[in-house]
Amino acid sequence: MAQCVQSVQELIPDSFVPCVAALCSDEAERLTRLNHLSFAELLKPFSRLTSEVHMRDPNNQLHVIKNLKIAVSNIITQPPQPGAIRKLLNDVVSGSQPAEGLVANVITAGDYDLNISATTPWFESYRETFLQSMPASDHEFLNHYLACMLVASSSEAEPVEQFSKLSQEQHRIQHNSDYSYPKWFIPNTLKYYVLLHDVSAGDEQRAESIYEEMKQKYGTQGCYLLKINSRTSNRASDEQIPDPWSQYLQKNSIQNQESYEDGPCTITSNKNSDSNLLSLDGLDNEVKVDGLPNNFRAHPLQLDSSSDPSNSIDGPDHVKFASSLHETKKANTGIIHGACLTLTDHDRIRQFIQEFTFRGLLPHIEKTIRQLNDQLISRKGLSRSLFSATKKWFSGSKVPEKGINELKNTSGLLYPPEAPELQIRKMADLCFLVQHYDLAYSCYHTAKKDFLNDQAMLYAAGALEMAAVSAFLQPGAPRPYPAHYMDTAIQTYRDICKNMVLAERCVLLSAEILKSQSKYSEAAALLIRLTSEDSDLRSALLLEQAAHCFINMKSPMVRKYAFHMILAGHRFSKAGQKKHALRCYCQAMQVYKGKGWSLAEDHINFTIGRQSYTLRQLDNAVSAFRHILINESKQSAAQQGAFLREYLYVYKNVSQLSPDGPLPQLPLPYINSSATRVFFGHDRRPADGEKQAATHVSLDQEYDSESSQQWRELEEQVVAVVNRGVIPTNFYPTQYCLNSYSDNSRFPLAVVEEPITVEVAFRNPLKVPLLLTDLSLLWKFQPKDSSGKDNEEVKELVTGEPVMIGTEVISEFLINSEESKVARLKLFPHHIGELHILGVVYNLGTIQGYMTVDGIGALPGCHTGKHSLSMSVRGRQDLEIQGPRLNNTKEEKTSIKYGPDRRLDPIITEEMPLLEVFFIHFPTGLLCGEIRKAYVEFVNVSKCPLTGLKVVSKRPEFFTFGGNTAVLTPLSPSASENCSAYKTVVTDSTSVCTALVSSASSVDFGIGIGSQPEVIPVPLPDAVLLPGASVQLPMWLRGPDEEGVHEINFLFYYESVQKQPKIRHRILRHTAVICTSRSLNIRATVCRSNSLEDEEGRGGNMLVFVDVENTNTSEAGVKEFHIVQVSSSSKHWKLQKSVNLSENKDAKLASREKGKFCFKAVRCREKEVATQFSEKYIFADIIFGNEQIISSASPCADFFYRSLSSELKKPQAQPSVHAEKQSVEDAVRLIQKCSEVDLNIVVLWKAYVVEDSKQLILEGQHHVILHTIGKEAFSCPQKQEPPEMELLKFFRPENTTVPLRPSVEQLSNLIKTSLHYPESFNHPFHQKSLCLVPVTLLLSNCSKADVDVIVDLRHKTTSPEALEIHGSFTWLGQTQYKLQLKSQEIHSLQLKACFVHTGVYNLGTPRVFAKLSDQVTVFETSQQNSMPALIIINNV
Repeated sequence: MAQCVQSVQELIPDSFVPCVAALCSDEAERLTRLNHLSFAELLKPFSRLTSEVHMRDPNNQLHVIKNLKIAVSNIITQPPQPGAIRKLLNDVVSGSQPAEGLVANVITAGDYDLNISATTPWFESYRETFLQSMPASDHEFLNHYLACMLVASSSEAEPVEQFSKLSQEQHRIQHNSDYSYPKWFIPNTLKYYVLLHDVSAGDEQRAESIYEEMKQKYGTQGCYLLKINSRTSNRASDEQIPDPWSQYLQKNSIQNQESYEDGPCTITSNKNSDSNLLSLDGLDNEVKVDGLPNNFRAHPLQLDSSSDPSNSIDGPDHVKFASSLHETKKANTGIIHGACLTLTDHDRIRQFIQEFTFRGLLPHIEKTIRQLNDQLISRKGLSRSLFSATKKWFSGSKVPEKGINELKNTSGLLYPPEAPELQIRKMADLCFLVQHYDLAYSCYHTAKKDFLNDQAMLYAAGALEMAAVSAFLQPGAPRPYPAHYMDTAIQTYRDICKNMVLAERCVLLSAEILKSQSKYSEAAALLIRLTSEDSDLRSALLLEQAAHCFINMKSPMVRKYAFHMILAGHRFSKAGQKKHALRCYCQAMQVYKGKGWSLAEDHINFTIGRQSYTLRQLDNAVSAFRHILINESKQSAAQQGAFLREYLYVYKNVSQLSPDGPLPQLPLPYINSSATRVFFGHDRRPADGEKQAATHVSLDQEYDSESSQQWRELEEQVVAVVNRGVIPTNFYPTQYCLNSYSDNSRFPLAVVEEPITVEVAFRNPLKVPLLLTDLSLLWKFQPKDSSGKDNEEVKELVTGEPVMIGTEVISEFLINSEESKVARLKLFPHHIGELHILGVVYNLGTIQGYMTVDGIGALPGCHTGKHSLSMSVRGRQDLEIQGPRLNNTKEEKTSIKYGPDRRLDPIITEEMPLLEVFFIHFPTGLLCGEIRKAYVEFVNVSKCPLTGLKVVSKRPEFFTFGGNTAVLTPLSPSASENCSAYKTVVTDSTSVCTALVSSASSVDFGIGIGSQPEVIPVPLPDAVLLPGASVQLPMWLRGPDEEGVHEINFLFYYESVQKQPKIRHRILRHTAVICTSRSLNIRATVCRSNSLEDEEGRGGNMLVFVDVENTNTSEAGVKEFHIVQVSSSSKHWKLQKSVNLSENKDAKLASREKGKFCFKAVRCREKEVATQFSEKYIFADIIFGNEQIISSASPCADFFYRSLSSELKKPQAQPSVHAEKQSVEDAVRLIQKCSEVDLNIVVLWKAYVVEDSKQLILEGQHHVILHTIGKEAFSCPQKQEPPEMELLKFFRPENTTVPLRPSVEQLSNLIKTSLHYPESFNHPFHQKSLCLVPVTLLLSNCSKADVDVIVDLRHKTTSPEALEIHGSFTWLGQTQYKLQLKSQEIHSLQLKACFVHTGVYNLGTPRVFAKLSDQVTVFETSQQNSMPALIIINNV
């Protein structure tokens, strides 16, 4: 139980005090009424004695009484009505609330920290009022009147006569059988005569004389002159006199509002409960505090129908009482009590009480105790036997004692008033009232036995109850508290006597006693036992006290506390005590909160919400309902719907109270703030027929860190080119879409008149759909004038002035149950300045009559405004985005700090040009190497001209806009006939196999030395695109060489003609997705030709072998490929003619076929070859059809240059150079140069495709770049086979550096050797046995340095295998020659070979050694001729 102001040792004596009646004349009542008090009320503050008093017990021992208090009350001849008592108790409880700002106790139990009010003043008030309003009954005498004060005024005509009238009246009330109420202790009640004298108005002499007369008549012990009203009431306000009455009247002010005059609305009807009021022992109407059992009662909030108020009080004092109540009521409204009394009067009243108690009451009690004691001693034997004899006579024989449980209906025994058993009880009660607990206990104990023997259960229960209390209060505690007495008493009262009021009194006393002994568990069990359906208020209070017992135990039982608090709250609610109910639920909530008891939490919050709403604590109600909705609710859909409707209803009421106040924060739906995305710019236009808009950036694209990095690099590349190779320090990559992955540390820049789209991610956690209406963004804008300064006043436009910022409103936005959904909301800035997007504002509601059927939510597509809102409230939710956690400095790493996230705070800047790009006839599928012509349309949709348009891509070899000279891209007539992408010229059939030569510079195609080939300026006419203007340009595309799906990123860069300070440039992105399928695979090699001279007699011819394989699978519908032309492009070499042996002029390749071509290549003439640094390339075309494709024009040359530049970009392996090996390095470099060749082959083809029974002709080109003689080159990159797994080998590395040596292939190309001899030689061996053949050995120095050469003619080995191979021939003459060849020099040696037999001989045996003249190392050049030097020797 909660802590109490009084200890139990003070509480019990104060609850059972001697009762004194007061009967006043009208005049005396008038005198006291001058102070707005009745006579009984006048005495109330002074009714406790200030000093100890003494009396003697029957054994003549002195007995001390401490703190004695007496209770004086006006005589009321009607027992109080149960309804009135019930209302009184209800009002007492509701009037006592916890003090505002009361500091609660903090109790720590386990991991709970609970704020709990330590005291419960409402319970104490209830208990005090309950004990005071107990109606008197016949089985006990504790609250029977012991004495009666008869009060008359000195101002009456005949005071003494008035006293005798009053005396007769008292006698009539006590002894006349018409009056069963009030109850009197003993027949000869003490009468005490009090003369009231008004000092300020009355005659003191007269008063004194009357008092003398009274003393003569009634004796000095029996009368008193009480002087009051020493000052007149009109002087009352002059000085401040303390008002000791208010605290007593405050408590009773509630009871003064009782319904005696309030009429029909407040008295509980007792008509149907009359039968309940007759207790079974047939005593006077036993009162139950709650007459009606709960199940017959309507809702606690409904007012009960009332009985006629006249039933409540009858009898002579009714009017007087009602008027006195009326007075007190007024008194409570600021009337001063005791206005005519001075402090002297206060002392006089105090003195009067002392006198009355010392001289009148206590002697009377002492005498009565003695009389009763003597009576009992003298009569006990006789009366006992007599009584039992009569009982036997009437009832047969004595009933044997039974256990308490068997005595169900035997409480109906009645004792006559003079029965000795009742005399013992009377004596016990008197002793108890004067605190003589030892004697009281022994009397109660005796009486208890007698009553139990007689089966008088009601009497027995009363004796047991008081015996237990007396035992507890005995000084020195000779015996332990007999709790079982109390238990028996409670059970008897409740189950046998059906008297809940007495049972409740037992429980209240016993629980207090147990609490004082720290037996909280037993106290709680006792309190819970008495909760029942017949009284909600009692049950609520007892449950609350039980809860306090659980929390005050040695090891607090927190969950039991919370559970019983909830039960108490529920019962308070049923009893109509809303504030107490709310308080209980809030206390219990501390325990359930955040512990995962979600359903319990929901129930508590829901109830708190409801109670708060009833009490008009709307903010509390809103927050409680908010909690139910925002926690992940486990409730059913119907329950959630109910919660939501309740919440909306409460919210609506709140908002109606302050319609102009700030918009409330709504809890639903959830907003994932960090997932908010902001997009600057217009939405992308959809594809329009053949026109396809650039993909650019949109909110539909998923974020991909890799691609965003690529775009960033592309933008950096183009910005670097524009700024002469340097990226400016203030450059930041353009971000059109801001999300949680982008860098949001800077204020984003938006352009005036371009929309800003904010994508807000909503989630509905409930199982019921939410309907948001009139959804829009909430923002604040700070306009700036065009000079960039702020306006004088900063307009914080939250609702938005349409002039500055236009706001899009979504009229209906439905989020189905447990759905996540994004809303895209737009703003249209019409003025420059700073914009801050604060949040969203909307009406939250649900759909009318929403029902889920088998889990199917509302139908999709109900966005047409069909669903009617059941109820909606306007509110807002803020978008607060936490920035990224900082982790750079040591301080940031050790603490938790977050950077800013400014994606919702854009700065609106001046107008900028806006480009839109459309692609016309843009393919989605190509063959590898296929050339297709498309068109690009550039449109300026803004009001500013744009310039400096460039496009940058990581794959420049994929597209071209053509050369920058118009001459290079004319449309030839035949090209337009066949819709060919190439520039073609019709050729005559004579020049079939010889090459047609043209030249072009790479500078014309935008590929210069040192520039970035990826950045391509777009050739706009006049280099400016005016507002609203559009330009269409041709664009050639070439399918990438690898098959598969290719994503190719284009970034268009452009600037404004007027330079803007904040935005230097703008970009537009486009991602083209091309699917390529296999076409041709081309492999080429180049070898030195054996013939050393061409037609002009110059050396250095080469043979080019080209293998073409059709790798296309017929899925693409390609029938066959035609090779229409092979072109070469080089600075130094050109193709001269085709040396194909086949007569077939048309080179066709069906699926999976291979073809081989052989071409002769020669060096260009000196006049054709420009200097090394010029970028002029010689193009030579060998045609297999009847029209020449001019390979040096667009687009053929473009793609060639682009593929060349992308090839050059590939990293070359560079060996590390050491200083001491520099000379060797140079030598190796020179030797490598010999085998290098920069010849590039372009194979042009046509493919015949059948598609939808129409034949199409596709065309394309492949490039092969030949670097090295003898090394195979491919048109498409070869797949690397992954190496097989090998065991790891561990070894210690040796510190020997391997000397750099050129490879065998490179060496063989240093010196080119060629043997000139007759293919067959006839010799008459019968005439001459030796055959001599002259052979010329030509040595050609391929390097640009001097070379020392040694020619060794000796056969290398003499083994028989070698002889067989070489045959038996010998070289005659010198066996070794030493020569020096100058750069590019050709030297011939005349040799003679000697043969002895006919046969075929290989003359390729000379071994040639060479070294660079300034080097020491000699390298052998092994001849790897394409064919052996075979000679046939014939005999003639």
